[in-house]
Amino acid sequence: MQKEFRHPCKARLWVSVLLIQSTLTYFAYCAYPASSESVQASPLSAPLAPANTTINSNTTPLSDKESAQGQAPFCKKPIYLTFDTGHMEVAPLISDVLRKNNVRVTYFAAQERTKTGDGSLGDTWASWWRREAQLGNTFASHTYDHVYWSSDLPGNRFLFKPSSGPLKGQTLNWGANEYCDELKKSNQRLKEITGIEPLPLFRAPGGKVSTQLLNAAKSCGFEHVDWAAAGFLGDELSSKDFSNAFLLSKALKGIQTGDILMAHLGIWSRQDPWAPTDLEPLITGLKERGFCFESLTRHPRFKDWISLHPKSY
Repeated sequence: MQKEFRHPCKARLWVSVLLIQSTLTYFAYCAYPASSESVQASPLSAPLAPANTTINSNTTPLSDKESAQGQAPFCKKPIYLTFDTGHMEVAPLISDVLRKNNVRVTYFAAQERTKTGDGSLGDTWASWWRREAQLGNTFASHTYDHVYWSSDLPGNRFLFKPSSGPLKGQTLNWGANEYCDELKKSNQRLKEITGIEPLPLFRAPGGKVSTQLLNAAKSCGFEHVDWAAAGFLGDELSSKDFSNAFLLSKALKGIQTGDILMAHLGIWSRQDPWAPTDLEPLITGLKERGFCFESLTRHPRFKDWISLHPKSY
């Protein structure tokens, strides 16, 4: 070592080289930080996704603009899963499957009779709705007393028959304003329970509507959401005639990109419940076919309507 530095000029040159290298290294580090793969996350940075989060490979990476706006990745083969209220016994099981598979849905809610508690929108189930809101699901009206449309009448009036509530089973002669009040009542209750704004959408019980009824609903800020033929998941059919295995196979073969899917939070008449037996294999099977589950807020038919009608009551 002493032989290398015995000449004073060489020693000074060697020290100068070391100083220059140190300066360049410092400059490179400050000007061009290491990639995120090699730098430990700062305590102030956004938290990482949970280890068990499912990431769908059938999505396009976010652009810089989308990342800045906090938008979800673009979905190449979107489908839209929705649930109408029912007796609610299977609701916690459905929620667990959805959360496990990282799927968000839209619930269409009415105050229906339940196996336990004071109705699907009653206080007994309020904590369940709040949890669903916290998980990122969305909500819309299914009429408050699950009111079926029967027929149109002159003067923009209609005949209805509710299947729930104090007027259950009665034939009601309502005008457009009364029907609008019925739609709004569900959304008001949902907002009261969850603290978030429901969507300006509705689903008529049984999907029964007329052009006159749809126009009446639009006049007070509600757009109707039906479902695709293949998206009818069959949970309200007789389990004797339509087994869960049959319904699952039919759905996996028939569902196409853009379809809206519909099931219920419990059906009184079905002996062999469709959910959760069919729900998880349906989700995993559709994901294997390249589909991804999107919110109705991004549906091409509804997204503009939703942005133009931020409050529907």
